[in-house]
Amino acid sequence: MYMYVCMYVLIVFSPRYQDALSAKKERATKAMASYGPKSKQFVNPKEEKNIWLSLVHMLNKKDKLPVVAFTFSRDRCSGNADSLSSLDLTTSEEKHVIHTYFQKSIQLLKGSDQSLPQVKWMREHLKRGVAVHHSGILPILKEVIELLFQKGLVRLLFATETFAMGVNMPARTVVFDAIMKHDGTRKRDLYPGEYVQMAGRAGRRGLDTNGTVIVLCKADIPEASDLHKMILGQPTTLESRFRLTYSMILNLMRVETLRVEDMMKRSFSEIDSARSEQDRKHNLETLLSRKQQLQTLDCQLCTSDIHQYYCSCAQLLSLREETQAVLLNKPQVLKVLSPGRVITIFTEKYKYNLAVVLQQNTRTAVKTFTVLILCNIEDESEQVAKHLNPFLSVEPYVPREDLFHPDSPVGHAVVDISGKLIVNISGEVIPVESSRIIEDYRRRQIPRFSDNPPSSSVSKAVQSLLRLVENHQAMTNLNPVKDLHVMDLDFVSSWKEMKELEKKMNNYSCVCCPNFKEHFENEKSKCEIQQQLSDLNFKLSESSLQFLPEYKHRVEVLKQLHFLNQKELVSLKGRVACEIHSYEVLLTELIFCNAFDDYSPEEIVALLSCMVFQQSKCSEPNLTEQLKKGKETILKVAADLVETENTCGLKTSVEEYQKEFKFGLVEVVYEWAKGKEFVDVIELTDVSEGLIVRCIQRLDELCRDVRKGAKVIGASFLGQKMVEASSCIKRDIVFAASLYTKSGM
Repeated sequence: MYMYVCMYVLIVFSPRYQDALSAKKERATKAMASYGPKSKQFVNPKEEKNIWLSLVHMLNKKDKLPVVAFTFSRDRCSGNADSLSSLDLTTSEEKHVIHTYFQKSIQLLKGSDQSLPQVKWMREHLKRGVAVHHSGILPILKEVIELLFQKGLVRLLFATETFAMGVNMPARTVVFDAIMKHDGTRKRDLYPGEYVQMAGRAGRRGLDTNGTVIVLCKADIPEASDLHKMILGQPTTLESRFRLTYSMILNLMRVETLRVEDMMKRSFSEIDSARSEQDRKHNLETLLSRKQQLQTLDCQLCTSDIHQYYCSCAQLLSLREETQAVLLNKPQVLKVLSPGRVITIFTEKYKYNLAVVLQQNTRTAVKTFTVLILCNIEDESEQVAKHLNPFLSVEPYVPREDLFHPDSPVGHAVVDISGKLIVNISGEVIPVESSRIIEDYRRRQIPRFSDNPPSSSVSKAVQSLLRLVENHQAMTNLNPVKDLHVMDLDFVSSWKEMKELEKKMNNYSCVCCPNFKEHFENEKSKCEIQQQLSDLNFKLSESSLQFLPEYKHRVEVLKQLHFLNQKELVSLKGRVACEIHSYEVLLTELIFCNAFDDYSPEEIVALLSCMVFQQSKCSEPNLTEQLKKGKETILKVAADLVETENTCGLKTSVEEYQKEFKFGLVEVVYEWAKGKEFVDVIELTDVSEGLIVRCIQRLDELCRDVRKGAKVIGASFLGQKMVEASSCIKRDIVFAASLYTKSGM
C-alpha cells in the first residue's frame, strides 16, 4: 500500500502534485501487470491505519508535530484514533504531566461521572499524545484537550471542521483526511473559505517560519483543477442571514423609537439598496427637472385622448409579447414554420417586413429561424444582427396589413431570428432552395465575393416576396385559433383582447392631428419619465424592502392568534411571547391552552427537549403514555399554527414544520430529570455524550424563558413547575464548571 501526500507551502503545489501523479501511475502500472485493470475507490481499515502510521512517523521524524487532522465525520475521527492504539508520541515525563492534569481536571466531576466510558477512553488516548475533538465529546473533555494542545502535549488531534472556528489553536501541520464533505444536502468539495480557515491553523506565530498543509490522497488523486479551485478560487459570496421572527416583530412593536421596517433597512440584505440610495435620489431630481422642461400640449385634437392612445399602444405591445410566447411553444405552430412559409417580422429596424423561412435551428438553446428578409438595398451592407432585437419601445399603432414596401432596387438579408420577432404567419408558401440561398448569401459576405450578383435561387425568392407585397391585399394571415387550433383559454382571451383593441386604434381623434408624431413623442417622453419616477419612488420607499411582504403576513398571523390587536398593539399573549426566544408562538399557545397543567416538571422538561435537540437520526426513544400524549399535543398545536400561517399568506408545510421537533432525547432527559446517573442515561440512546449535554444545557435556558412567560400572566403554578424542572436537570457533569474559569488550571 502506497501513501500519496500532496504538500502545499505558500500554495505552490505543482512539484508535489506531479510527484504524486507519477507515484500513482507507477502503482497503477504494477497493479495492472499483476491483477489486471482495476480502479480502487476506497481503502480498508487496515490500509487506513497504515496510512496514518506512516504519515505521523514521517512528520515526527521531520519535526512537523503537532498536527491537526481535519476529518469530516465524528465517527471517523474516533475510529482513526482507536486504530492508532500502538502509536505513542509522548515521553514518560509528558505522560506524567498529562495524567496529573487530566486527573486534576476531572475532579470537578462527581461520583460515577469520573468513570464514564468516554472519560476513560480519552484518558488512554491523551497519555499517548493523541486526542479527538468534535461536538460529540463532553464539554469538559474538549476543554482538557484544548488546554493540553496549547501546552504542546497533544501531538495528533483528530478534529472536525468546528475546531477551526473561533478557537486559537495553531499547529505546525494541518492534514486533510479528504477534500470533500457532506453539508447536510449533498457531498461537495471544500469551498475556498473553508479550506483557508482550516489550513490557516498550520504555522504557530513566533515559533514556526511556515506551516505545512497536507492533503491525503488515499484511493485517488484529486484533479488539479479541483485543487486550484479549492485553494485559489473566489471566496464565497456573503449572503444575508437576516430572518424575520415573531419574537423580533413583537419586541420591536413594543419599542416606539425603532420600527421593524427600520431594522429591515439596516440588514445586510438591503445593503445594495442602501448603497444606491444617493444615486437614486440624484436621478429622481434629474427626472423631475426633465419633466418640468417638457412642453405642455396645446392641441385640441391630441389633448383629449393622446394619453389613452399611448396606453393602448403599450397594452398592444404587452399582449403581442404574451401571445407570441405561447405560440412558439406549440408544436403545430412550429410545424407550420417550415421552409417556404412567408412571415412578417417586427424589430427595431424592420417594421412589418416580409420574410420567408429558410430553415429552423434547433441546436441552439433558444429556437431560431433562418429567414430571408425583404428590405432596402442600403440595409444589405449594415450589421443586420444588431437590429434583430424585439422592439420593446412603445410606438404608434400600425395595422398588421400595412407591410413594408422596399424602394427600388430591392434589397434582401439572410439572418437568424428568434420567434419573438414573428408577428404574422401568412397562409402563403413559396418555393425556395434554402441551402443554396444560405450558401450564396454567406459567400457574398466574404469581401472578395461581395460584388457578385445574387444567385437565381435568391432572386426568385426575392421576386416572390415582392409580388406578395405589391398584392398584399390578397394575402391572408393564419388565425392562431381557427387555423392553428391553439385553444388555451388564456391565449384565446389575450388574442381576442388584442384584436378588439386593434379595431379601436383608429377611432382616436389624435391620429388625425397633422403633428401627431411630434405630439406622440412628447407624450411618450412624459409617460416614460413618469414610469421611471414611479420606479425610483418605489425603490426609495419602504414598499421595496425584500422582507416587507413576509412581515405583513406574519403580522396578520399574530393578529389572527391575538398576539396583536387590530391596532397592532402587543396584547398579553404577545408580551408572553416576547419573553421566549425560540418557538415563541408555539410555546405561548401551549401555555395559554394549559397544555402543561397535567404534566410533572420532569415530563415537561423532557417534552421541551424536542425544541432544542437537532440530530435527525438516532435510536427511537421508549416513551410513557403520558409523554406520548404530550408529543401528540405539541404536534397538533404546531399543525394548527401552520394552518393559520397558510391562511395568512405564508407558505409553510405542516410536515416540514413538524419535522423540526426532534423527540429522540425525550426519554434520556426524562430519566435524567428523575435523578438517574449520567452513566445510566447514555445507555438509553446512541446519541453522543457531548450532544446530550449540549441539549440539556439549552433546555435550562428554555425553562427560564417559559418561567418568565408564566410570570407575565401570573401562572405561578406553571412557574413553580419550571423552577423545579430547571433544578432537576441542572446538576453533575451537564453543568460542570468550565476549566477556563478555574484558576490554576
